[in-house]
Amino acid sequence: GLGYDRLARAIAESAAADVVLPDLRGHGSNPERRGDVDYIGQLEDDLADLIGIVRKPGQKLVIGGHSSGGGLAIRFAGGAYGKMAGAAVLLAPYLHYKAPTVRPNSGGWAFPLTRRIIGLVMLNNVGIRALNGLPAIQFAFPRSVLDGPLGHAATAAYSFRLNTSYAPRDDYKADIAALPPFLVIAGSDDEAFVAGEYEPVMSQANPSGRYVIIDGQSHLGIIDAPRTAETIRHFLGDL
Repeated sequence: GLGYDRLARAIAESAAADVVLPDLRGHGSNPERRGDVDYIGQLEDDLADLIGIVRKPGQKLVIGGHSSGGGLAIRFAGGAYGKMAGAAVLLAPYLHYKAPTVRPNSGGWAFPLTRRIIGLVMLNNVGIRALNGLPAIQFAFPRSVLDGPLGHAATAAYSFRLNTSYAPRDDYKADIAALPPFLVIAGSDDEAFVAGEYEPVMSQANPSGRYVIIDGQSHLGIIDAPRTAETIRHFLGDL
């Protein structure tokens, strides 16, 4: 969660919101198993548990996320806990590998082990899950990050079960359709996803979205772009 600390503080201060910024299972400084979970769907269970602990009585829940985290927010909305959320904030969210928003290898950032994933999907379809802990995707962190003071906290690969837990389901438009009122923010220069495709794809499934493209911002640049916090503040104020 450290990478989103500045944005979280800006939202909390400008929108008078309680912002919770967890390190998801498999991430952080010292996880039990980096890049892995126990089963597909555990991240949703974890979030529901956390919400149950920190949410105040009568408080509206806005679930949010960036990139894969945005995919998790969409998956959460379409799952068993979806009715907990009253709104969603999605920063350049991952929709699905078949969605027109996705660039090849996420613009050189993510490298899925495609043949392994296909094999594991086939095994899962017949109830065999013993190999779901195998790595399924690798991330191209720059050496400046890996060799830096926080390099030990970089999660450079996900297991099949963690990667699947992050993503909307195969019928990703059904998960999108389940979203409460939502805001999508993306940068015009996003290297991983095609910003201009979010509205055409998502509005077909759910008319409750707002879409903002920030000129000149990259996939990571939108996190700390001043307009991002301002846009989120206005969205929360309208709820």
